[in-house]
Amino acid sequence: MIPEPVRRMLDDDLASRSLGMRLVDAGPGFAVVRMTVTETMVNGHALAHGGFVFTLADTAFACACNSHGPVTVAAGADITFVASARLGDELEARAEERVRYGRSGVYDVTVRRGDEVVAEFRGRSRTLRAPG
Repeated sequence: MIPEPVRRMLDDDLASRSLGMRLVDAGPGFAVVRMTVTETMVNGHALAHGGFVFTLADTAFACACNSHGPVTVAAGADITFVASARLGDELEARAEERVRYGRSGVYDVTVRRGDEVVAEFRGRSRTLRAPG
């Protein structure tokens, strides 16, 4: 069952929806998001633009770190591109919480095309203070 904070966040996430991202699964500290590489995501080398691969990983990261409830945002992230993706490829990003401490957290996201790793992403999160 998808945590309610994740569902609410994605309902308001026009950027991810407009790229055709689909939340497949989510729970406390993890999320799985899929996206198909479309013709508007391909660069001048006929490869998926790295920014779109990053965005997919970032969306899975956001779902995982917001699964606990309080509004949580990215404090930073890094990505390593391992293999190229191409037009029509179905990519899956699987985010997993590594550690939460205080208002901070560390999450790893692996982006795959089938069994092949396309990218590895590490995100650092920060939970916002409640207003007031």
